[in-house]
Parts: sequence; structure tokens; C-alpha cells
Amino acid sequence: MTRTSTNQRTDGQHNDMATIEMIGVRKEFGATVALADLHLSIGSGELVCLLGPSGCGKTTALRLLAGFETPDAGAILVDGDDITTVPPRRRGFGMVFQEYSLFPNLTARQNIEFGLKVRRAGKAETAATVERLLTMTRLEKHASKFPHQMSGGQKQRVALARAIATQPRLLLLDEPLSALDAQVREHLREEIRRLQQQVGVTTVFVTHDQHEAMAVADRVAVMRDGVLEQIDPPRTLYSRPASAFVAGFVGTVNRVGARPEPDGWRVLGAHVPAVGEAVTGTAVVRPEQLAVQRANGTPGVFATVTGVSFLGALTRLTLDHPDEGPLVADLIGPEADGWEVGDRAIARVRADAGSVVLQ
Repeated sequence: MTRTSTNQRTDGQHNDMATIEMIGVRKEFGATVALADLHLSIGSGELVCLLGPSGCGKTTALRLLAGFETPDAGAILVDGDDITTVPPRRRGFGMVFQEYSLFPNLTARQNIEFGLKVRRAGKAETAATVERLLTMTRLEKHASKFPHQMSGGQKQRVALARAIATQPRLLLLDEPLSALDAQVREHLREEIRRLQQQVGVTTVFVTHDQHEAMAVADRVAVMRDGVLEQIDPPRTLYSRPASAFVAGFVGTVNRVGARPEPDGWRVLGAHVPAVGEAVTGTAVVRPEQLAVQRANGTPGVFATVTGVSFLGALTRLTLDHPDEGPLVADLIGPEADGWEVGDRAIARVRADAGSVVLQ
């Protein structure tokens, strides 16, 4: 992608990938603190997902970026320029909502070209941009359809194409896939990532779906009660959660006792390396880090299988451990075969599990 000046153009269009900073941002709604001292930096061309449960502040952060709300304290910078009080129409951002918000009386092609016409782009430029975006979003065969003639996935691709047609400095996605069924959602999230990388636009993606966030983001920002708990690449977030909340929200975890030993820790009867601080004497062990073997008369502490769920590529066992309580283990291959509720088993941390996380 060819970079140009980071200054705003007089015609309102922007060709650059923006850097974003939210510095000490606070937002209250009456007695409710939606955001408390939020510090967030987003690099040029980066896709960052804001992830968290309902009411955590992620949508408020997006609305502040869009200019639909004004912070009670703090500042919002784009490429170093303070835009905290700049109206939405002057920010040069693109936004996609979960409801699509297409013009029902316009075709897919007309919806995409709408923003270009508002900005009085030339006919040749408009036609070339629309054709390019129809191709990029694989909508060529649907260009003449009206919204009521398109599927949910097709309408959302039109909304994406319309949002990036004007070369926005920043693309804001507000739970854009939540209204779609699971198969379409999985396919479209890959399309969003491909399109974002191809165009190169800095993007903020709000979602409550951890799988969605982990699949598309360069970094994931986990939020709770208006506070940023952790922001890291998906793999780091999963393997090195900064708090018990992050560990539990991103993926499934088992919390079991951990006892220090020379050069390691004793966790579920196994000597393992560990990272983190042992504040509570608890280790976070992911389901795939557990090995489960049949008791078969072997001496030891036995768990009882209380549930068996076939999930395609893996089988998930739930177990009741006499010392640790409920456990979840994900098994693949031959080790997953033949388990039934009521079986007795020995659950240990796998020898190849790597480090567990202490808390």
C-alpha cells in the first residue's frame, strides 16, 4: 500500500491508516461509570477487537471513537491530532452496525457508491472503486439486488464495502456478525479479516464472542466494568492471561491447586513448569492440557466421568475430581474413544502441556 501524507485532505477523504490513542478516557451515564480511565493505543493498519460481556464498556468506547458520545475526561487522538470534540461527520471514519443499515430503495451497487456521490467523487473514480469493491467482497452477481433480495451475509458485505469505499481513516465495526447464523458468521469473519488486510485500514471491532475476536484480531482488548483488563495478541491472551477474569472469559479453564516444588510446581499429581504469580495457590489449566487415563486398577486419586460430549475434532469429558472438584478435558484421537458417564479416570497435566498459569 502506498503511503501518503498523514494530514487530512481538504476533500474529506483519507488514504492513510490511522494511529489511535485514547488517553485517560472516562465516561459516565448518571451514576453508572461506563469507562474508567481508559488508556488504549492502536497502531496503523492494526485490527483490534474490544471483547467483553454486556455492560463492560466496549460499545461506549466505540461510540466515543465515532464521535457519537463525548468523554467526561481524557482525550482521543488520531495520528496525534486531538479529535475529542470533533463531530462524527468530520472524523472521516467508516462504521458498520449489526443491523446492516442499508438503504432499502437502493441496490447493492448504489449503496456502495452512495458515500462517493455525497463526496462528489468523479464518475470514473466512483465506477472504478465500486467495481473493485464488488470484486473484493465477491458481490459481482448481486450488484443489482435490493437489500430485501439478499441474504444476511450478502447485506453485511455490502455494508462493509460501503464503509470502506470512501477510504476511511478508521473502520469501526459494532458487533457486525451477531445477527447471522453460526456458519455464515464464521465465513464472514474470515472475509472481514481478508478485506481489512487487503485494504489496510485501521480497524476497531466490538464483539462479545471470544472465538470471533481470537480469529480476526491482531490484538484483543478484554474489558470488564469499564476497565481494560488486558490487551495482547490472541495467543498471548490465551496462554498468559493477566487475571482470573481474562483466563475464564477467553476459553475454558480448570482452576486447580498448585504446590511449589524444586524447579517447578505440583499440579494434579504432575511436576510442571509454571508462569505467573502464585497469589492464590491456584493454577489455570486448559482442557487440552489435561490427559485422562482409565483407572484400570491403577492406584491413585480417581475422578468420575460425569459427561461425554462429541464435538467433531475432539471429545470433551467433564469429570468430578475428589480433591479439585469439576474438571473439563478435551481429548483427540484414540484416547477419546469409548468413554462413558460413570467411568473412573486419572486426570493429570500432560507431559507436553508446557507451562500452566499460576494465580
